[in-house]
Order: sequence, then structure tokens, then C-alpha cells
Amino acid sequence: MTTTSAATPAALAQSGELVLPGRDRHCVGSVLPAVAGALGVPLDGETAGPAIPAASRVCVVLVDGLGWTNLSERAGHAPFLRRALAGSEPLTSTFPSTTATAMGTFGVGLPPGSTGMLGYTVRDPGTATLGNLVSWTGLPPAEQWQPEPTIFQRLVAAGSAVTSVGPARFAGSGLTQAALRGAAYVAAESLPARVDAAVATLRQPGLAYLYWGDVDKAGHHHGWGSWQWGDALAELDFELGRLARSLPRGTVVVITADHGMVDVDLAARWDVAHDATLGRDVALVAGEPRALHLHLDDQADPVAVRDRWAQVLEHNALVLTRDDAIAAGLLGTVAERVRPVIGDVVVAMRGRATVVDSRTQTPASLELVGVHGSLTPSEMLIPCLVVA
Repeated sequence: MTTTSAATPAALAQSGELVLPGRDRHCVGSVLPAVAGALGVPLDGETAGPAIPAASRVCVVLVDGLGWTNLSERAGHAPFLRRALAGSEPLTSTFPSTTATAMGTFGVGLPPGSTGMLGYTVRDPGTATLGNLVSWTGLPPAEQWQPEPTIFQRLVAAGSAVTSVGPARFAGSGLTQAALRGAAYVAAESLPARVDAAVATLRQPGLAYLYWGDVDKAGHHHGWGSWQWGDALAELDFELGRLARSLPRGTVVVITADHGMVDVDLAARWDVAHDATLGRDVALVAGEPRALHLHLDDQADPVAVRDRWAQVLEHNALVLTRDDAIAAGLLGTVAERVRPVIGDVVVAMRGRATVVDSRTQTPASLELVGVHGSLTPSEMLIPCLVVA
């Protein structure tokens, strides 16, 4: 691997500034295989994951945006989670540390290089245009984009009951089909309603999966240090305590997340649309402001673009060619069908810096206070709290 400075992924991970996915820790993709083992359904080919005691009933709660660092620093709002946090060890998210990517790895048990879930937006090699993996617009059908079987499908095939609890709009959505297909779906909108639905589901043995997104929403709009984020955390904590008290005796609750969050520094923001040096030779910017995939013009030299971006962004970013990123293991094993989805140049932001492209991003997205996607500990470290 060749880079223009000592700021390599390995060096930055060694210094503690960045966290590489799965390096020295279990990754988010190990949670459901470990749950399967706890339910007595070990899955072939799966490596070790977090320790989860054997049980006939397991409730897995995934809280969007609940980073380990964020939770640890705001744990005064969350007495139930604070008790569970004591003595636990964080997992890592994926790169990019963003919902679509992490959910793909969480649900399938494979790294992003195998799932093709490589960011908030991705370039579809078939059309050379941007698609959105969250709204699933501008993309082929989900099972075509992400053909690997999900953990839920494998559990159901082995005879386990699996139920997913979430908002009605997620039932059958592209992201659900790509990452979490196979479960029976129960629609419930409010957090209390979702807790009630999970409790009702687990009157019988099996797995219930519950998703909650309001912590992430509060962080995006107000920042994770805001009172609004604290209130969202307190609401979550109250209902998770009620969930644990209401489930049948012997049920194991596993609480995890997809990623954490940092608050933006507007003094360290670049816009590709208005920066001729960054925009040169770049045909399309995919990903998100903390983790970018740069797809280049046909005759452009990725090494030259990498070096130019590194010179402009300096200490604010780790800039890699596609080959650099693959060699560093940032995306895990990369399938041939996924390789062209990866940018010719991949950018992971450092500190609280961002790079936007106002030509393709909505005005609302440019106003977000809390962001994620890169490799900092605040974005990459996530909880795995086991309550038995």
C-alpha cells in the first residue's frame, strides 16, 4: 500500500486517533451470529462474537446513533444503560460508520465489501448515477444489490421464530429487504408500542429484534451534546428498563447500535461544488460528508487525485486510493461485484471535519449538526450490553 504521508490507517489506529473495523474488537456483524449460538442455532462459518448466555428467548435492540463514547459521556441521563455499561466492552461499527452500511453487516454477518452496502449514497455501476441505500431510490432491487442470505433467513430456515419490530414504513423497504429480510414484521410506531410488541412476541421462544431511531435523529438535528439528545436518551433508557422488567424470566436482552456521532466543525468544511482543486477529475461524489467515495473521470489518475486531496485537506482527512482502502482492510473481503461501487479514491475524515457536495446533497442535509461515517472512536465504537 502506498500513501503520501505517515498518516496510514495502521498508524492512526496505533495512535488511537482512528479505530479500524473489527481490529482487536468484535464488529457489529458478530452480534446476530452470537445470538444465534445463544438460541442453540450455531451458524456455519461464523467466528467468535460477544458472550451471550444460552436462552430460549432473546430480544435484540438496535439503537440508531448510540455510540459507546456518546453514551459513556451522557450516561447520567440513562441509569438503566449506565448499570449495563459497567464492565462491558465496545464493539466496532463498519466503515463507513453509517446506518445502511452497519445494518448490512449487522443483518448479514459479512463486511461491507461483501454486502455492497457502502454508504448513505453509492454509485450504481449499472447506471453510473447515485443511489440512496436508506430510501432505496435509484438502485436495483434489494436482493439483487445485496444477494447474500441474512442471519434472520438462516435462523428461520433452522426453525427459529424471528420477529422484527419497527415502523410501518420500514416493512418491506429496500434497506429492510437487503439487510434484515426473513423475519416476520410487526409494525409499531412509538417506542412504548415497540416495547409492548416485543414483549408480546417473546411470550413464545425465539428472537425479537427492535429498532429505535430517535436518538440518531436528535443528534443529527441538535448535536449529541444537546439537551434534546439527552432527553431522547432518557426516554430510551426508561423504556429499555421497562422492556427488561416485562419480558418473561430467562429472556436475554442485547442492546447495541449501528454507529456513534461527532458534531461538525463548520470551520473545517469543504464543498466540492465550490472548490476547483477538490472538484478536478471528480465525476461523482458518493457516500457522506464524513466518508466519501470519489468516482473519477475516465482518464483521471487516482494517485494524483488522492495526493491532491491529501494536500488540500492535510490533517483533516485520511485519503486513500481504492487499492489502498482494500489493502488496509477497511471494507473487509471485497467481492468482484462490489469493487466498482467503491470510489476510485476513498476519504475518511478526521477530527470533526467534513466535505460536502452541494450539487447532490439536500440543503437540509448540509445543515446537520451531528454526523458520522468515519473512523474516529466517537463514530466507530458502539455498545453491546447484555442484560440477562
